[in-house]
Amino acid sequence: MDDSSIVVIGGGPAGLTAAYQLTKSARAVTVFEADDVVGGISRTAEREGWRFDIGGHRFFTKVAAVEELWHEILPDGDFLLRPRMSRIYYNGVLFDYPLKAMNALRGLGVVEAVRCVGSYAWAQVRPPKDQSHFEGWVSARFGWRLYSIFFKTYTEKVWGMPATELQADWAAQRIKNLSLAGAVLNALLPKRNQKDITSLIEEFQYPKLGPGMMWERCAELVAKQGGTVALSTAVTAVHRDDAGVTAVSVRDCDGERRVPATDVVSSMPLSALVRAMEPAAPAEVRAAADDLRYRDFLTVALVVPEEFSFPDNWIYIHTPGVQVGRIQNFGSWSPYLVQDGRTCLGLEYFVNVGDELWDAADADLVALATAELEKLGLVRPGAVEQGYVVRMPKAYPVYDERYQRNVDTVRQWLAEAVPNVHPVGRNGMHRYNNQDHSMLTAMLSAENILTGAGHDIWAVNVEEEYHEHKAGDHGTGRAAPVLPSQHREAQEAGIS
Repeated sequence: MDDSSIVVIGGGPAGLTAAYQLTKSARAVTVFEADDVVGGISRTAEREGWRFDIGGHRFFTKVAAVEELWHEILPDGDFLLRPRMSRIYYNGVLFDYPLKAMNALRGLGVVEAVRCVGSYAWAQVRPPKDQSHFEGWVSARFGWRLYSIFFKTYTEKVWGMPATELQADWAAQRIKNLSLAGAVLNALLPKRNQKDITSLIEEFQYPKLGPGMMWERCAELVAKQGGTVALSTAVTAVHRDDAGVTAVSVRDCDGERRVPATDVVSSMPLSALVRAMEPAAPAEVRAAADDLRYRDFLTVALVVPEEFSFPDNWIYIHTPGVQVGRIQNFGSWSPYLVQDGRTCLGLEYFVNVGDELWDAADADLVALATAELEKLGLVRPGAVEQGYVVRMPKAYPVYDERYQRNVDTVRQWLAEAVPNVHPVGRNGMHRYNNQDHSMLTAMLSAENILTGAGHDIWAVNVEEEYHEHKAGDHGTGRAAPVLPSQHREAQEAGIS
């Protein structure tokens, strides 16, 4: 016998979920993670006793199997039930979200509020002709004026591109069934703990030491079940023959070696997976992979006195004139993330690797974030006591006008040439999945490997059955695929 095993590329939520499910079934599994920590974008960074998320991760799902797995990995006592609160900061005013009528009137003023309602009414009569891009899709549901105030500036800051170049698929996944009419109805007829529309959930679960706690524990369980999690180990090549993948090459501190593989579960960026193939993929497949784009991310965590805390999990910054896109308050996520008398505010910047912000020195980024926090009036001058910087490459797959064609080209070739390669997760599928949807793709892929179940993981969070309304609600939605080991409906998840 050789030492072949199932190779999992990447130690984030998708990769570790796959490894956990497979090792539970006594399969030999090796996880290779290029970084020195697990969790991917769902890690929890730690600096001098402060812990903070990379982007903030609410644990809320409608996928019962994922919910069960969370509590299988971590005991109930390690979860907190936290209130969901986020607001929009625009020109010095904080707007509640979900929309509250009086708050919106006071914030916008009566004249602007009437204009926004009129703009919405006009959009219902004469909707935008082109709703294939973000601007048209959102304008049709909120009207042009509300779109320009509450969506355009922030979205273009996040993606670094005009909203007309961002495809509507992203809005359909993130905003889903929320519209102005739905938000007003929710404001007038509140319903406790509303979950039909993802954006309106009122509370969520959260590991008390941050989401990284989940994935650190999961890695321990994978090892306990006989698997291996190798950190600081990068996959440099994926070897294949006419039947599929046969091995991977990896590099660590001891050099490079070749590892035989019966299957490969890949959560590495889809473009990197194609480039790693040996023999190389056809030219048109490589070109499609190289054309996939990503948006990178950095957070500047600033320690401030507790008096500058706020109840929100995060605040969206729509005000022009500052580069920060969103501000987390980690003390509102968990008291275990902060220290007595202080809180930690995470200022998030959406960047590209190699641009001015990405390459800036940490001290300069702390100075910039401090100045912008003071400019916004959220702290008094001199209140910031300490700052830390964390960079995260390839945080967000970009939904430009070419991405779907490129993904389809790569996906078709992988299915034909290397059927024992299983792309999973956000970067692995170039799909803006939430953490729970990433986990679901891994769970379904594990079942495909173990039982030949034939699940179509590309349907997760895309087809109608995964959209927000359950079967029978408003005539939309259908039952989602069943996990054979769970015998229950795998309904789609909420925002994170």
